[in-house]
Amino acid sequence: MIIGYSRVSTSEQNLNLQNDALKEFGCENIYQEKVSSFKSRPELQKALSFLRSGDTFVVWKLDRLARSLTELLNIIDDLNSRKIKFVAIRDKIDTDSAMGKFQLAVFGAMAEFERDIIKERTLSGLEAARIRGRVGGRPRGTSEDTLKKVKLVKKMREDKSLSVEDICKQISLSRSSFYRLLNFPDN
Repeated sequence: MIIGYSRVSTSEQNLNLQNDALKEFGCENIYQEKVSSFKSRPELQKALSFLRSGDTFVVWKLDRLARSLTELLNIIDDLNSRKIKFVAIRDKIDTDSAMGKFQLAVFGAMAEFERDIIKERTLSGLEAARIRGRVGGRPRGTSEDTLKKVKLVKKMREDKSLSVEDICKQISLSRSSFYRLLNFPDN
């Protein structure tokens, strides 16, 4: 059997391009999913479990299959040990040939190198921004509402007859928020 696997990273993207190529290649069954490669991919696991010796496993491109060279090579090693052929249509890789095996290793290494370069640039950009005093994330500051809650929590805590649970219930706070507000620095 010829089994295909297609994946896009978000639900807004569609699988049509990949599925059309897989059907044209002759895939009898196509496992599809819309999930980031960094999350669990149950359809990929189903496809890999379904494959039997003599089958062919087909993807549109290598990056649809694995998130790292190590993962890619592990999947290919597993397929090879089970005598399952692998094809990446767009990358023109076919593990039936020595050249296909070589190309697979080279393309996988280049893809991992590209991801590492992007990560390195991102981290460098963040560091440069930090040096210039710019920090990402939500702006820090204390709202009027928070300051009022701080005063209220501290005043209520002075009344020793009220338990922490009583105070939390009266002003609709979680226990962790109560302690955060109680320990809030005085201005």
